[in-house]
Amino acid sequence: MEIDRFDRKILDTLGRDGRMSITDLAREIGLSKSPTQARLKRLESQGVITGYCALFDPIRLGLDHVAFVEVRLHDTREAALSAFNGAVKMVPEIEQAHMIAGNFDYLLKIRTQSMSAYRSVLAERISTLPHVASTSTYVAMEAVKEGVVGDVI
Repeated sequence: MEIDRFDRKILDTLGRDGRMSITDLAREIGLSKSPTQARLKRLESQGVITGYCALFDPIRLGLDHVAFVEVRLHDTREAALSAFNGAVKMVPEIEQAHMIAGNFDYLLKIRTQSMSAYRSVLAERISTLPHVASTSTYVAMEAVKEGVVGDVI
């Protein structure tokens, strides 16, 4: 599938304001309403746009403690990875989870209200996930840049 400059404009614009009307979107990207709507439907049907959601400010919700956790597994066969992946999806404090090629197996981004809440999540949830051998925590002091995919399109 080829993404041209109008598709990129659609993605960039919706990345900043997913609630924009089709009329406003068309005006923003410089096309009329019908071709804009057709492009949007194509991007959705081809799976480039996978959905729309509301984004929340975690700081205003009291979730300003962020920690990154390196996780090493004692078993990295496919069944163990699958069990770990499934369990990770059930922990709401895990905001992101990435399998890593390097000295550890996964990097998790954990968001909680406080250090004590994080310690509880680490002890009661992360450390008890299937096949976890060890963890290392790095606490974020400040978010310099956070964003959505639209920031790079």
